[in-house]
Amino acid sequence: MASRQERLTIVPLKFQDAADLVDAIHRHHKRPRGHRFSIGVCRPDGRLCGVAIVGRPVARCFDQNLCVEVTRVATDGTPNACSALYGAVWGAASRMGFVRAITYTQDGESGTSLRAVGWKQAAVLRPRTGWDTPSRRRKDRGTDGVARILWEQSAKNAPEPPPVEDLRNEIRNEILCAAADCGRPFPLRAGPGRPARYCSPACRVRAHRAAGATA
Repeated sequence: MASRQERLTIVPLKFQDAADLVDAIHRHHKRPRGHRFSIGVCRPDGRLCGVAIVGRPVARCFDQNLCVEVTRVATDGTPNACSALYGAVWGAASRMGFVRAITYTQDGESGTSLRAVGWKQAAVLRPRTGWDTPSRRRKDRGTDGVARILWEQSAKNAPEPPPVEDLRNEIRNEILCAAADCGRPFPLRAGPGRPARYCSPACRVRAHRAAGATA
């Protein structure tokens, strides 16, 4: 019982220090490539017992300038460490001017630590078949085939989140051309707005003509 009453302290961290702990104790991920900021949580004796790494949203349909994503959270099991980190992330991000913070959990994880500090479930995303696509070959990341839950904290002036279908397309990292008799997969286009629906201008023209003929 005494361990549950320990007072935890939030501290700023360099990326290297946070990434080293992620490599050491995270259950299924290694360090990300970079961050916007990282924080740690310490026990009363000063020992670092958990870290959170915060970066740009992986899904490009989120505003990359006003939204941040918690890309890694890792703790050694210290009670309340996860909740302390998630609460501190949103507190720091909102004071820095960000209007939305997001993160993902795997299907089967309760999300109790997130709910405890006000994060809300925003979407349930189907399992990803893999990041490997014809346009860009990649190895299995170890978490493919697992459904994910999107969580968020947002300010009152935050814009509407992107449609769930756009997020699902981002997870596939490719979409199928919507033109009749095509269906060819192609990589998502970077840029603002909704993802492209057609793989080429010719397919777009053919689809518009077909829509006009059936109108």
